[in-house]
Amino acid sequence: MKRLYLSLICLFVLTACQENEVGELSPLSIRTASGITHDFMVELAVTPKEQAQGLMHRTEMPMEQGMLFWFGGAEQMRSFWMKNTLISLDMIFVRADGTIHHIHHSAQPENLTSVSSQGPVAAVLELNGGVSRLLGIQKGDRVHHNFFGNPLAP
Repeated sequence: MKRLYLSLICLFVLTACQENEVGELSPLSIRTASGITHDFMVELAVTPKEQAQGLMHRTEMPMEQGMLFWFGGAEQMRSFWMKNTLISLDMIFVRADGTIHHIHHSAQPENLTSVSSQGPVAAVLELNGGVSRLLGIQKGDRVHHNFFGNPLAP
């Protein structure tokens, strides 16, 4: 009985660690209309499984990190929610050319209200809640990443 109990505890801990595990990071930059560039390292959510998981169950994320949801370059209306997401997020909705179409600031943790892209987009970038305003990132600014075909030179 003790072994079964210990096995179940180990399985629970392993599963919890996997949910909070940070995936491979990719460089991404945002250049504002005033010419200021902000650099981030982002996890990529490309597969349906990665997109469904997103940042759920995370209790923190470094300010210079985020997650980029890429939908293969096809622009269409997108909706996100904060189910099982424990940190506030800025949702930055991005067109296929890297232009920021819309920003939903500081989405509330665990809120089940749908957040719309308010137009067709090819990607969604999630940063910590409040980072967009703090850095002056606005609609019309450009996101630079290989997915948009416009990476900034190092």
